[in-house]
Amino acid sequence: MATTLEKLQARFNPQAAQGMHEVFQFHFSDAGSHYLDIQDGTLGVHEGEHDDPSVSLSMSSETLKGIMSGDINGMTAFMTGKLKATGNIMLATKLSSLFDRG
Repeated sequence: MATTLEKLQARFNPQAAQGMHEVFQFHFSDAGSHYLDIQDGTLGVHEGEHDDPSVSLSMSSETLKGIMSGDINGMTAFMTGKLKATGNIMLATKLSSLFDRG
């Protein structure tokens, strides 16, 4: 899982995150919990749980890889139950726009 998150960090697009102050919490069925802390064009990747995330996403690490590569449509994953979201669900739809496809 660490390598997937490291790849995200390498593909992060600071321009797309200008003015954004959000926390994306991930609960992976196969890799524990991690969160992305986006603060005005910067990205922090952390293990564990954030006290007050903007949105929480539950999925497998494979589902995240597929969404970020474009092989899996995020909305389809949500509708089929592969992805569960709580909090600011619309924010979740912006996640892939913050990272260059790899």
